[in-house]
Amino acid sequence: MTQALNSTRLPRRLHLNVNILHAGFVPSAWRLPSSDPGAFVDAQHYIRVAQIAEAGKLDAVFLADNAAIVDQIHFRPITALEPTVLLAMVAAATTHIGLIGTASSSYNEPYNIARRFATLDHVSRGRAGWNVVTTADLPSARNFGRDAVPDHAQRYARADEFTSVVKALWNSWEDDAFIGDKASGRFIDPAKVHPINHHGEHFSVHGPSTLPRSLQGYPVVVQAGGSADGRELAARHAEAVFSASQSFEESLAYGRGLKARAQALGRGPDAVKVLAGLTTIIGATEAEALRRRDELVDLIPWDYSLTRLAGILGLTPDQLKLDERLPDKLALPTNGNGNHTFFNATLAVARRHNYTARQTIRALAGGGGHRVVVGTPEQIADDIALWFEGGAADGFNLMPDALPDGLQDFVDGVLPILRRRGLFRTEYEGTTLREHLGLPRPPGRDPVRQAA
Repeated sequence: MTQALNSTRLPRRLHLNVNILHAGFVPSAWRLPSSDPGAFVDAQHYIRVAQIAEAGKLDAVFLADNAAIVDQIHFRPITALEPTVLLAMVAAATTHIGLIGTASSSYNEPYNIARRFATLDHVSRGRAGWNVVTTADLPSARNFGRDAVPDHAQRYARADEFTSVVKALWNSWEDDAFIGDKASGRFIDPAKVHPINHHGEHFSVHGPSTLPRSLQGYPVVVQAGGSADGRELAARHAEAVFSASQSFEESLAYGRGLKARAQALGRGPDAVKVLAGLTTIIGATEAEALRRRDELVDLIPWDYSLTRLAGILGLTPDQLKLDERLPDKLALPTNGNGNHTFFNATLAVARRHNYTARQTIRALAGGGGHRVVVGTPEQIADDIALWFEGGAADGFNLMPDALPDGLQDFVDGVLPILRRRGLFRTEYEGTTLREHLGLPRPPGRDPVRQAA
C-alpha cells in the first residue's frame, strides 16, 4: 500500500484552470474581429492569456497536444506548438500561474518526459504539471511508424508503467542531496542520488535523473481519461483529473468513484482533484449570450461540424443527417479503441434532450463533448457554485468560447461574484502549483524503505 500524501485534511477550495485552446473553444473563434488567425503559433498570444489568468489568480493554464494533424485544417487552427517549450516561455513572463502541459505515454520515453517536465518545474520554480495521455488517433500512430493504434488496454498498461517510472526518476534524488558547500568543496552527496534500476514489461530505465527535486517536490500529475482503464490510471497516479461530465449527477458519481478507488489504493481522501471541463459563453443578458453562441456556431461550416460530430461518434458523415436524431444503436468507435470520454459525453447530451445532429452541434457550441454554459456572469457563477458546493467537482478546466476575450469576460464578470460568495481566492496563498491546488509536497525518497 502506498503512503497517503495527505496527512491532514485541508480546507476545500474552488480551483480554476484555463485551457488555452489556440483561438478559443468554439471552432470559429479565430474569425471574430478581435481574433488573430495566426495566434495558434504565436507565443505572445499564449503569454497574454496566461497573464490574464494570473491577474485573475487562477490555478493554472493548460495546454493540450496532438502528435499529428487530427482536425480539419481547411477551417480550424490546431494545437501546433510543443507544450513544454511554449510553457517555458510562459513561465518567464509570469510569476505564479501553474503550467500544465500534455505529453503522450504512447509516443515518448519515460526518461525524456521526466527530464523535460522536471526542467519546466525548476525554471518555473515549482509551477509545472504533466497531463498524461495515451493517444488514440491513427495519424499519430502513423507518425511514429505504426500502422494501427495500439490496443486500449495495452496503451493504459504502458501508461501505468510509464508514469511509475517518471515518478521514480523525479524521486531519485533525496531532498538534501545537493550540498553546494564552497568551503568544503562538496557539491553533491552521491550517496543520496539513486539509480531506479527499473526493468518492466515496457521499459528498462537505469536512472537516476539529472535533476534534483524541485521546490514543489515534482510536477503535479494530471490525467483526463474517462474509460475504466483511464479511471484506474487516475486513481493510481493522478493528483488532478480533467473530466467531461455533462450532468451534475454524472460528475458527482464519477468523482466519488474515483476518490474511493484512490483511497482504496492507499492514497488520501483528498489526493485527487476533479476539475470538470466547462465552456463559457458570457453576455450581459442571457439573450445576448445565446445570440453570441448562435453567431459563433453559424460561422462554422455545417459540413465541418457534421464531420467532426461523426468522427467523435465513430461514424462517417453520410451516416448523420443534420435535422434527424442520431442513430439508435451506437458502439464505442473502433471496437472500444477510440476516445471513450468524448463519445460518451457527446452521446449523453444528444440522448438526454433527444436532439437532432444540428441541435447537438449547437448545444455543444460546435465543440467536441465538453459541457457548455451560456448566460450572464451571475448565471455562470450560479452553475459553478452549484457543482462545487454540491460536491460534483472540485473546480473547473475553463474553455472560454474565444481567447483572450472570453477569459477576460470571465475574470471581469464571473470571478468578482465567486469572490463575494467566498468561493474563490482574492490572492495567491503560495507560489507553487501544489499550493494552488491544496496538494502537499510529496515526501521524498526514503532510503531505508527503498532498500527494503
